[in-house]
Amino acid sequence: MRGIHLAAGKGTRLRPITEHKPKPLVDLGGTSLLERNLSTLRAAGIEDQVVVTGHGADQIRALDVDTVHNEVYDETEMVYSLFCAAEVFPSEGDLVIIYGDIVFEQRVVEALVSCDAPVGVVVDCQWRELWEERFEDPLEDAETLDLDEDGRIRSIGCNPTGYDEIDAQYIGLLKVRKDRTAEFIESYRELNEDTAGYVSIDMTAFLQRLVHRGWHLQAVPVEGGWLEIDSLNDLERYSSLYQNGELNRFIEL
Repeated sequence: MRGIHLAAGKGTRLRPITEHKPKPLVDLGGTSLLERNLSTLRAAGIEDQVVVTGHGADQIRALDVDTVHNEVYDETEMVYSLFCAAEVFPSEGDLVIIYGDIVFEQRVVEALVSCDAPVGVVVDCQWRELWEERFEDPLEDAETLDLDEDGRIRSIGCNPTGYDEIDAQYIGLLKVRKDRTAEFIESYRELNEDTAGYVSIDMTAFLQRLVHRGWHLQAVPVEGGWLEIDSLNDLERYSSLYQNGELNRFIEL
């Protein structure tokens, strides 16, 4: 099993902190997001890890981790960054994909690892409490997620008009089973066949494309145990909660 950390983005919503620092090296509770995630995956038994770099790549390489560089990180989306690492996707084990702007507890990774579906997608059933902490209107940054009675994803990634369209919230952590990795790569390459330049598609749009093609995407439900750090407001709010000993309402750091 190999973990691929997506850490190439410029993190513009965290400026000025990210002006000269990659977003995954932003500090939360005394440790950077990336260092926390590397450690959490190791604790869950995933020693083999690669980081896709972009902005501030030298600072990430200084952590002595294996890296792949996205040369056009300032022009491309997260999905492009992921497939920059296609040559190092594992051939003998599952592929775990980790967004660079989240942190999570070990139990969240272990729940994902235990999923044996072709694609496991971690979703938070208690997402609304965290979104209410982050936004005046939780719907403004949420995405739709429709699950069938067995937890299989029927649709993902649209802008919701109401809470009834959100069965849970995707957190930015997923796993592709080893026997589907080659087909996973091919599904991306097919996007490029008739396109000049870079394919611009976000991750949930790519996952929805897989759903349309008949892939089995299985929701891996958790109840909290993670955070997304997308903006200065997020970071300031979490830092305040941490200092006051209240961040454990959402995650144990």
